[in-house]
Amino acid sequence: MASKKSSSTLESDSKSEERKKKVPSLIVFDLDNTLWTPELFQLRKLQRANIQPIAGQDVKLYPAVKSIIDSIRKAKGSENEDTWQNTKFAVASRTKSVEWARNLLNQMGLDYFFSYMEIFPGDKKKHFRNLHERTGIPYEDMLFFDDNRDGKYGNCVPVSEMGVFSVHCPGGINDEKIWDNALDKYDEWRSSSGIDGTPKQVLVEWDGTLTDLASQLNQRFEGTVKAVNPEKRYGFIKYNGDRNSRTSDMFFHFNDLPKQFSSDGVNRGDKLSFKVTHDSKKGKSQASEIEVISSTMEQKETVEMRVFSMNLPFAALLANEYKTLETRNGTMFVPYPEGTKFLLHVGQRIYPDGNRHIDVMKSGGLSDGEIEELKSLPKGFGKGMAVAIVEIGKTFETTLEERSQPDFQRSVGAFGEDSGMRATEIKRVQYLKRGVRVSGRGGVFKANVDKDAIPDGWL
Repeated sequence: MASKKSSSTLESDSKSEERKKKVPSLIVFDLDNTLWTPELFQLRKLQRANIQPIAGQDVKLYPAVKSIIDSIRKAKGSENEDTWQNTKFAVASRTKSVEWARNLLNQMGLDYFFSYMEIFPGDKKKHFRNLHERTGIPYEDMLFFDDNRDGKYGNCVPVSEMGVFSVHCPGGINDEKIWDNALDKYDEWRSSSGIDGTPKQVLVEWDGTLTDLASQLNQRFEGTVKAVNPEKRYGFIKYNGDRNSRTSDMFFHFNDLPKQFSSDGVNRGDKLSFKVTHDSKKGKSQASEIEVISSTMEQKETVEMRVFSMNLPFAALLANEYKTLETRNGTMFVPYPEGTKFLLHVGQRIYPDGNRHIDVMKSGGLSDGEIEELKSLPKGFGKGMAVAIVEIGKTFETTLEERSQPDFQRSVGAFGEDSGMRATEIKRVQYLKRGVRVSGRGGVFKANVDKDAIPDGWL
C-alpha cells in the first residue's frame, strides 16, 4: 500500500514551491562591451580592409559569459533541471556593424542560443518594443544587461523606464557574480511586485545596489557653490548627497544655470537647487535643471542672439573689418535675409590653409606688420568667445572665375579655389564691449549673452 504524505510534509512541499526563485521569461543582452570585447566600432583597420573579424581572436566573449551560457545549456538538457525551461534569450544591440555581429554570433555558436536578435542602430527602446510584440512577454518579465547606463548613448535607464528590470555592467559581464546578483535582485523585485511602495522602474547599478529611477529622477538637492572656474565655465557644488549625512562635491557647467546666470555664472557661497544626471560616456555625474536659491552675483539682463563660429585667423580678419565677404559651400546663411545680425564666435582651432591668406593679403600691398595686426584679436578677446556683432548683406552664388578676381580674393582673404561657392556680404561689424564665453557649435546656433556687452545702436 502506498504511503501517504503527512499534512506537515505537504505543507512543507507547498512552501518550498512558493519559495522557488522567480526567473525572467526573457533575458536580453547587449553585445559590445557586455557579452564580448572589444566594441566592433574599434576594429577600424578591419573595416577599412573589408575583413571579417574572427571570433576568439579579434572579438572574444568574456570568460564569465561563456561559463554562464554553458551552464544554461547544460541545465536545459537535464531532465531534473527546469529553471530555464520557460526562459527565452535575446540580443538587443545598436551596433552599426550588423553583419559582423550576426557572423560573430554564428562563429561562436550562439545564433541558436538566442531565440530573438534585434541588431540595428538607433533606439534601444525600439528593440524592446519589437521583442514585446514578437514574444508577447510583458516588460516586467524581462531582464536586460548593458554597459551603458544613461546619457546620449545610455540604454539601461530608458529601457528601465519601460518597466524592464535592467542591469548596468560598465565593464561587461566579466564576473559571474554580476549574473547571480541580477537574478537574486530580479527575484526579490518580482516577489514583492504588487505590494504598495514597490518601485516599478528599477536598475541594478554596477556595484550591485538597486536604484529606484522614478524616485531618483524627481529628487532635488540643495547645496552651496564651493569653487568656480569662470574661464572654463564650470564649478562644484558642496551638498549632502546620501543618507549618512556625508557631503559630496557635484560638478556643474554654466550652460545648466538659469539664463540670467549662464553668461557670468555664479559666485562661491551662492546657494543652488539641482537634480543629478549621469553621463555614461564620460562616466561622471553632474548637476542639471539648476535653480539659484540665493546669489551675490548681480543679475544682468540678457538677450538671445544668433551665433556662428569661425576659426582664426579668419575670425580676426572679419572682426577687424578686413574680410568683407564670407564664403561657404553650404547654405548656412541662405535662410537669413539682408540685415540679419549675428554674433561672431571664435573657434578653438587655427584654420589650416597653409598661410595662403598671407599671399592674398600681400597682393593688396599690406606689410607683414599690418597683416599680423589684422590677424590678431584685442586683449580680453580670444578662442571660445563671442567677440563681435555682425550684420550680413546679400548671399549669392559665384563662379570660380568670379572668385578668382583679385578684389574678390582680398575681400574673402582666400584664393578663388579655396573659397566656397556661396558668398555672403558683411555689411558692418563691431567688437563687443567685452568678450563673452559661449560654447561653440556648428552652423547657426543661439546663445544668451549679457545685453550690456552689445555695442550701442545694434539692438
